[in-house]
Amino acid sequence: MFKKSKNLNFKDHFTRVATFLTAIVIIFSTVSIINCSTIKESSSKTSVDKETQQINEQTAKQAVKEGELQKITVILDWVPNTNHTGIYVAKSNKYYEEEGLDVEIIQPSEGGSADLIAANQGDFGISYQEQVTYARTAENPLPIVAIAAIIQHNTSGFASPVEKNIKSPKDFEYKKYGGWGSPMEEAVLKGLMKKYGADFNKLEIVNIGAADFFTSVTKDVDFTWIYYGWDGVAAEIKNFKINFLLLQDLDSQLDFYTPLIITSENTLNNHPDIVKKFLKATEKGYKFAINNYQEAAMILLQSAPELDKEIVLASQKYLANQYMAGVHKWGIMDKKVWDTFSNWMYENNLINKKLESEKAFTNEYLP
Repeated sequence: MFKKSKNLNFKDHFTRVATFLTAIVIIFSTVSIINCSTIKESSSKTSVDKETQQINEQTAKQAVKEGELQKITVILDWVPNTNHTGIYVAKSNKYYEEEGLDVEIIQPSEGGSADLIAANQGDFGISYQEQVTYARTAENPLPIVAIAAIIQHNTSGFASPVEKNIKSPKDFEYKKYGGWGSPMEEAVLKGLMKKYGADFNKLEIVNIGAADFFTSVTKDVDFTWIYYGWDGVAAEIKNFKINFLLLQDLDSQLDFYTPLIITSENTLNNHPDIVKKFLKATEKGYKFAINNYQEAAMILLQSAPELDKEIVLASQKYLANQYMAGVHKWGIMDKKVWDTFSNWMYENNLINKKLESEKAFTNEYLP
């Protein structure tokens, strides 16, 4: 999957190498070019003026740079948003280039990031713990591994307009939930309603796909599942009063990693140095976003101008306190979180076998 940022055939490559060697030799000695591919040292010393020397130094550095940059692809999980800001910052601030990487950020096609990463159609992807758990425990497992948590705690939950008076899973009875058709949703709803003494059979579930939260709860359904870091802060800005039930407050087993960064076993085994370089630069990007949320938000908006500026700024401010909440190191993951949530999925028949969590994630490549 890894390749040079520019495709060079043998002749082009040979020419660049010759250019580089020529520049270096000119700087330190006098050269005589016998032909286009052979460089011999001149028997006489000549002076090289300062201007020529600077030009040759720049040429040499450029040749080295072009030869060293590795082109890699990052596949998002959705449209660009503040979950991804650190990556856009690392690209804009040239943190990736400092590590010798030429990073392309693309949105996912059908199939999602996990399938594409497993098929070596991308080098790194944005995913979430549920997806990795499904992938690793499938009948035909996908060889993907989580290598960093973008956010330390699950900031998602159920949101509804205040007039719906939904303040607990008990209040889900005789209400209409708008979801995206995932077995995970049904399991969460069923488990929470049972825990809070409600009858799951009295809840109506409809598939609204990727419909807008505000439109959906105004016209079609009573409540949906949102990420507070986006729709929650958007509700604040719009002065749209909501009741929000944070999943981790309802059941600590549901405090899983979402989103996170994944790669393939192939990449880990064959290009561990690239993984370390990528994470080093990415960490710098997220730490910049933590300490400079306004500037980071503007960098994201440069790449995704279609986003609402006011919401992006508010979301970035919120997430600045979430990226490393409760930990000393960005990206680090806890085995207990992986075991707890995967066991919950197993107990709720979402997966057919238990997850070997030590193979599903690693902290080894974090800076």
